Amino acid sequence: MIAYEEIIFVALLTLLASLIGTLAGFGISTIMVPVLLTVLPLPQTLLFVGIIHWFNDIWKMLLFRKGIRWKLFLAFGLPGIFTSFIGSSLSLRISQEILSRALGVFLLVYVLFITFNRTFKLSQRLSVAVSGGALTGFFAGIFGIGGEINAVALSAFNLEKAIYIATAGAISFMIDSTRIATYIGGGIRLNPAILSGFFVFIPMSLIGAMIGRKGVEKIPQEKFRNFVAVFIFLFGMKLVLFP
Repeated sequence: MIAYEEIIFVALLTLLASLIGTLAGFGISTIMVPVLLTVLPLPQTLLFVGIIHWFNDIWKMLLFRKGIRWKLFLAFGLPGIFTSFIGSSLSLRISQEILSRALGVFLLVYVLFITFNRTFKLSQRLSVAVSGGALTGFFAGIFGIGGEINAVALSAFNLEKAIYIATAGAISFMIDSTRIATYIGGGIRLNPAILSGFFVFIPMSLIGAMIGRKGVEKIPQEKFRNFVAVFIFLFGMKLVLFP
């Protein structure tokens, strides 16, 4: 049974993760999954964070609703639905540590590469969007963290910050809906104490998103891609050192 002190702790964690996730366009799962594993088993952690992430997707779409790039949304989201189902089905059968470290190494190499090759960026091709969406869905399903892959691929299109965040939120909404349904269909359930805590967690995620939106407005457009790259690097380091 989860204690009231833990409800408060998780609520504050949700606020922080939602704020950072809105600022960078990703990061909620990367922050919440390792922390929640100290109080919840892995299956419940994946379901819980998936639900919080799903609500944050909604906040992004509402707060930045004029910015969704629908062509990218479909190119990323449709393959992401399929691979999210595969990943979430495999999530309890493969070593999380190995997958986390592999993803962390990839993110670090990518950020270092674009740092020393400032003119490089992924091609703005449909194939980049499709493969990025597929990888995002798979990693999100298998260990709850996929937004960094989405950020790498989506940043190639050099979108205006509001469009970037709204589109990322819409893509993630499709993927999260699939993996949550798969977790529940596979028999994963949250205990009643945690479910009652959602009366606090959901408003906290909205408050975090609203604060994050204010922060986005203060970040100059020309520095936004660098800001996202810093977050990708930090999360990559965390996955390598603390998978």
